[in-house]
Amino acid sequence: MDKNLLKDLSEALKGELLFDDLSRAIYATDASVYRKLPTAVAYPKNVNDLKNLLAFANKNKIGLIPRTAGTSLAGQCVGEGIVVDVSRYFTKIVSLDKDKRQVTVQPGVVRDELNQYLKQFGLFFGPNTSTSNRCMIGGMVGNNSSGTTSIQYGVTRDKVIAMQCVLSDGSDAYFSNISKEEFEKKKKGDSLEAKIYSKLYEELSNPDIQNNIRSEFPKPSIHRRNTGYAVDELLHNNVFGDEAAEFNLCRLLSGSEGTLAFTTEVTLQLDELPPAHAAMVATHYKTLEDCLSDVAPVMNHNLHLCEMMDKVILDCTKNNRAQLANRFFVEGDPAGILMLEVKADTKEDLEKQLESLLATIEKSGLSYANPILYGDDINKAIELRKAGLGLLGNMVGDRKAVACIEDTAVALEDLKDFIAEFSKIMEGYNQDAVYYAHAGAGELHLRPILNLKKSEDVVLFRSITTDVAKLTKKYNGSFSGEHGDGIVRAEFIPLMIGDTNYNLLKRVKALFDPNLILNPGKIVDAYPMDESLRYEVDRKEPEVETILDFSDSEGILKAAEKCNGSGDCRKSHHMNGGMCPSYQATKDEKDTTRARANALREFLTNSEKTNRFDHAELKSAFDLCLSCKACASECPSNVDVSALKAEFLYNYQEANGYSLRSKLFAHNTRLNAMGSKVAGITNWMYDTKAVSGALKKAVGVAPERNLPKVGRFNFKNHLKKNRVKRTDLSKKQIVLYIDEFVKYLDIQVGKDAIELLCKLGYDVELFYGESGRTFLSKGFLKQAKKLVDQNMESLKAILDAGTPIVGLEPSAILSFRDEYQRLHDNKEQLKKLASQSFLIEEFLAAEIASGHITAESFTEEEKTIKIHGHCHQKALSNQKVTFDVLNLPKNYKVTIIPSGCCGMAGSFGYEKEHYEVSMQVGGLKLFPAVEKSPKETIIAANGTSCRHQIKDGTKREAQHPVSILRQALVI
Repeated sequence: MDKNLLKDLSEALKGELLFDDLSRAIYATDASVYRKLPTAVAYPKNVNDLKNLLAFANKNKIGLIPRTAGTSLAGQCVGEGIVVDVSRYFTKIVSLDKDKRQVTVQPGVVRDELNQYLKQFGLFFGPNTSTSNRCMIGGMVGNNSSGTTSIQYGVTRDKVIAMQCVLSDGSDAYFSNISKEEFEKKKKGDSLEAKIYSKLYEELSNPDIQNNIRSEFPKPSIHRRNTGYAVDELLHNNVFGDEAAEFNLCRLLSGSEGTLAFTTEVTLQLDELPPAHAAMVATHYKTLEDCLSDVAPVMNHNLHLCEMMDKVILDCTKNNRAQLANRFFVEGDPAGILMLEVKADTKEDLEKQLESLLATIEKSGLSYANPILYGDDINKAIELRKAGLGLLGNMVGDRKAVACIEDTAVALEDLKDFIAEFSKIMEGYNQDAVYYAHAGAGELHLRPILNLKKSEDVVLFRSITTDVAKLTKKYNGSFSGEHGDGIVRAEFIPLMIGDTNYNLLKRVKALFDPNLILNPGKIVDAYPMDESLRYEVDRKEPEVETILDFSDSEGILKAAEKCNGSGDCRKSHHMNGGMCPSYQATKDEKDTTRARANALREFLTNSEKTNRFDHAELKSAFDLCLSCKACASECPSNVDVSALKAEFLYNYQEANGYSLRSKLFAHNTRLNAMGSKVAGITNWMYDTKAVSGALKKAVGVAPERNLPKVGRFNFKNHLKKNRVKRTDLSKKQIVLYIDEFVKYLDIQVGKDAIELLCKLGYDVELFYGESGRTFLSKGFLKQAKKLVDQNMESLKAILDAGTPIVGLEPSAILSFRDEYQRLHDNKEQLKKLASQSFLIEEFLAAEIASGHITAESFTEEEKTIKIHGHCHQKALSNQKVTFDVLNLPKNYKVTIIPSGCCGMAGSFGYEKEHYEVSMQVGGLKLFPAVEKSPKETIIAANGTSCRHQIKDGTKREAQHPVSILRQALVI
């Protein structure tokens, strides 16, 4: 398209219109297997912007693809036109009617954030998808989402009361319940809205059309059904039927995937918060047939959850360290487990429901174990179920679990027979059938394992999908239960509902959207399901050489390809976890883990340059990455953008040169060593406003920052002075790692650590060594590798002796477990290094647990402590060890601040162009938590960057946990 036309459109919008290569690349995919490069990406700021976009699309015959979080599994959010992302500006909760229990929201409101707001009123929005912490109401309406709660609270369509829309011609329309008389009035006039009502009446009042809908559409008893447009739902009212219900066009718009109108506001019916008391029965079965046979009888009870997981899913959790604790309720080796949850307002009622449910289970006699779970144990079981499928999908290499047939829903009475035939189909394709089902809703989630880079598997992709579609039709089921038709299933709608009904859907589409501009290729006139795939089929992949070892992912390209687009990185600071801090601050898709991985994949795959990293677009994508490593642990696919960024920076700078500032930050340890020799003069310069200002300006450091003071200290002499003869041989000999930060910047922390360990009776040796963190953060990988090799040689005797290495600065000591594993060749020594390296809190917590350190050694004085954990600790270790250690003194009251990233991230927060984002990140959770704490509350932070950020952001002094413990010692 002519760029001048796009420029004119951009000037007409209050929001933004982007058509650069990076923006187009990161919006080319969603969470599906499809890739379509859009013409542009729009962020409309108001309704008038939407109308301008519609006018432009009608005039230029270009499609508009509505999008919120972009977590669609079926390809709803990709297209070659203009992607219209409403997640940035259409985010208001407009109004709440507590009496009617109704809320009106814009489409960009996040489901879980809505429920956080509603909780104070005793209300919540029931439909609950697995993506609920980032998916948005607009997307849920578009897909008619449901989730685990649907058997109790229904699907999204059941909750939509009214919708404010902009129709394809730019006219406004408000859809809600209307009487038969109001319907007649709506039919009159020349507006598009009037034509819609008039034509729909003409179509749906025809008895033949009604009969055909009833005979061909999925069984009405299947409440999860999204096959095509829900014209069957329009028959149940006093306009087209004998029912008392009023007509509401929202029934049709829900599940229409943005193909009929743009929604600007949605009014939702809410429910009262679920009952306070809950219990779960986890029925165990020796065969899958027995498991499925119990579904129908148990569903006669008022269940809040009826979920199933099979042996394959359970086995995936056996070797996962994080999930072993959540398997506590699994007895033996079941072929399947049903998770049956009941809730009640009183314990007495809960026990009655349990008694009745157990009677039904015992009557069938099919299960061999029925453990009952309460409280947090229920959440652990649910987490195990969620994790199982995630682990199944987290596969190394090109063979992936592909979403295509994972959304089938049948009537409960058909579930057992359907799955038996389903299994035979999968056996015929040599596919392991995995049963991960919303059993109570008759819905089955299964993904075949395919390599869609190979033509033979693309053939299988179509064949398997076709055969399962035919089977679903046989049982009059819904091929799209809760994930929508999108691209992957829209092609099969004629098969599912018949050609006559399909032609009706085409007429409905043409009625709402005569020029076919709204999300073209979805539901009707579908794109082929086996084209426009994310990867070019049978293409020879480029070989990309790297300094870092990405062999665990079969290379850096496949490491980037691990991102499946699920969008976990789009959760805001209102949710748990720290991924992704820059996105939380900017709300810009460009700053997500997903965008960075997708951009890297796109340019590494399609670049024609010798150095495939040499693209300014990639520099822009990685610019605000803080290398916090949250993605390495929180992303279900473990996409480690920190490692990707380090490799990118190295290659990009090799092509374009290393800036003076990057060199200074990378070689910061050497500068600190020099400055420490004349520490008084150095610190005077840093304190003097004119001198430090000139230094910061020359280097590109934010003028608001305080430069860290340097010092010089003889730690060996301090150790000699404090060392005591070890009398308790149960106390281990340890090596205390004096890293570059402790050596020059955090001398007091090192002194406190030596005194603490010695007074507690440990035999301490010191190891000096620069970790390489500054080199890694700035992409100086050759220098980092040289340091790693030196340190590995220096540590050889310590590693061979099996002596624990204890570190104080998380980013330094934890690099032994992380980046060192990618920068050295001796895998045996690296394994020892990873297993023998400990954050000092990890070591102390283990010693406390073993009884080697007790509270008797510490004060009984009362103190309140709040902990901010370092990002690398959260990703590679855990915060509980710090909590446990600081809780040792009897009267210390300790809490962990749910703070995410502090925003400093080493040199990131010092760089003038990053200062604002750095402070925004700190201001999301950390700064407010510190500022509202009483002055006498001790703030604990084990990261040197974190302590500097807390000081700059709140004027409060934070202390390392070791220093707090040293002050608490009474021996």
